[in-house]
Amino acid sequence: MRTTAIIVSFAACLAMAAGARAEQVDLLLVLAADVSRSIDDSEFNLQRKGYAQAMTDPRVLRAIAGGRHHAIAITFLEWAGAPEQNVVVDWTVVRDEEGAGAIAATMLSAPRSFLGRTSISAAIDFSMERLTAAPAEADKRIIDVSGDGTNNSGRAVTESRDQAVAAGITINGLAIINTQANPGYAFHTQPPGGLPKYYEENVIGGPGAFLLQVENFDTFAEAITRKLVTEIAGAASPQQTASAQ
Repeated sequence: MRTTAIIVSFAACLAMAAGARAEQVDLLLVLAADVSRSIDDSEFNLQRKGYAQAMTDPRVLRAIAGGRHHAIAITFLEWAGAPEQNVVVDWTVVRDEEGAGAIAATMLSAPRSFLGRTSISAAIDFSMERLTAAPAEADKRIIDVSGDGTNNSGRAVTESRDQAVAAGITINGLAIINTQANPGYAFHTQPPGGLPKYYEENVIGGPGAFLLQVENFDTFAEAITRKLVTEIAGAASPQQTASAQ
């Protein structure tokens, strides 16, 4: 009887351990969207709708289905100044249109998180924290940063980037060319050499890191769709740069 009890107890422990083991997915992806004050309300709406549209795009769903585990885990956050980061969509495992649709619906229904300065560095730091809290596991971890300006709040963005890269995380970028911003933001949104060059030199990094350039907020949905497909399929080449026209 005692032996039987020990065996039953051991089996129960194994079952609990198996149940506690994190789910394996093909990718842990943090979507980090800039909602700083250089982005007006109409641009914000185009950006938010672009993310939602991309989530349910058939190309993105096919890329997810084509992975080894047929699933990815996504969290969507918005950021502005150094103390301003907000999780709009918490970690969600996506396998199909239903899961993607749920994320898109949450994106579209949530209010704008902030209207502050621009701390890409704090966004990266916060994204790293979110990756640590992910309920799933993956060999591939990506922070996907979209923004329309330079880092002007918090610590140096290169410090945050280097720390993330050292931890084995890839940071990809989506540089939004914002020609409609208030003239007072010109140096911020159009730095010397252009925003894509700034992102290439200061923001992106890690294995297979790449940058996409989107010419305006109207083309955001197509750009983020292409970016998601590349990230999910793992087809990015180092320091690849493309334009969404």
